[in-house]
Amino acid sequence: MNEQRTSPGSPPIDEDDILVYGWIVDGGSGRPEQAAAELGLPRGRAESALKRLGALGLVRPVRDSPGEVVVVDPDAVAPTLTAPLRAAIRHHEEQLDLVHGKINRLRDHFFAGRASNRDFTVEVIPTLEEVRAALNRASAECQEEVVSSQPGGSGRVPEAMEEALGRDHALLSRNVRMRTLYHHTARFNGPSQAYVAAATALGAEYRTSHELFGRVIIYDKSLAFLPDRTDSWGAVAVREPTIVGYFHDIFEQYWIRATPFSDAAQDGLERVAKEIHQTIVDLLAAGLKDESIARRLGMSLRTARRHIADIMETLGADSRFQAGVLAAQAQLTGRPPVGSGAES
Repeated sequence: MNEQRTSPGSPPIDEDDILVYGWIVDGGSGRPEQAAAELGLPRGRAESALKRLGALGLVRPVRDSPGEVVVVDPDAVAPTLTAPLRAAIRHHEEQLDLVHGKINRLRDHFFAGRASNRDFTVEVIPTLEEVRAALNRASAECQEEVVSSQPGGSGRVPEAMEEALGRDHALLSRNVRMRTLYHHTARFNGPSQAYVAAATALGAEYRTSHELFGRVIIYDKSLAFLPDRTDSWGAVAVREPTIVGYFHDIFEQYWIRATPFSDAAQDGLERVAKEIHQTIVDLLAAGLKDESIARRLGMSLRTARRHIADIMETLGADSRFQAGVLAAQAQLTGRPPVGSGAES
């Protein structure tokens, strides 16, 4: 049996009530046995619906006709029915204002403490929650441009992309220019393709490159966020102008050489695959290890090793070092082979 919901957080009118109300409008008498028969409801539910309609003031008895009811204009009783909800909303809004007021006071203390810190130009942000808060604040304060390099962009989870898209939408709606670099491998990733398509429609710009210099986000050429090297999901915020400017210059160099983002199918799967294959050959010839190649190309170690195995088989090499030497000898790369200790 449907029960009446009268709590402030939910509507007090059930579906049975609406069904019986409509039946009365169409000429129903208001007798529960008749409502049950004509509407196909159990008598108990029909009787409960009629009682609720009466209690809510949505029907009233017909004078001199016992058991008969007529409907009442819903707009006439709406203020009474919604009053508890509106009161609850006002209460929660007042509580929300109080909490925001206290957070503002805490924020004043927080920034006052940072302003007095001589090392404020380089700040370690230890937790993911604090990083998100700092990024949201930087985005809200950004006036001109945000640029970012996102190695391994294809690995970003949809939830994180949804949060970032909301942040980006707010930036772009203020005519802030936004440019982002991804690895070429992001063009094979469905969530990355969807994210880029949505943000590009808002005015963002995306390019991809085989290799990136690292992860960084720069706001207005004055604030840079770098990943914490401890792999703790923390970050380092840098405000020192020379360092921030240096990272921005590196970004511009990579941006100029990068390719406008397009998904791999549109760009030609075979051509994209060949480009990635060629880059791995170059990195093998340069003496990089599997982990370094995977990191440089923004792909998983397993995927990188599969590519490397295919290259070694094609070249007839028994080792990675021999593959690099053979590739150089066959002029498959412009980089000369180096010793096995080139990079750890």
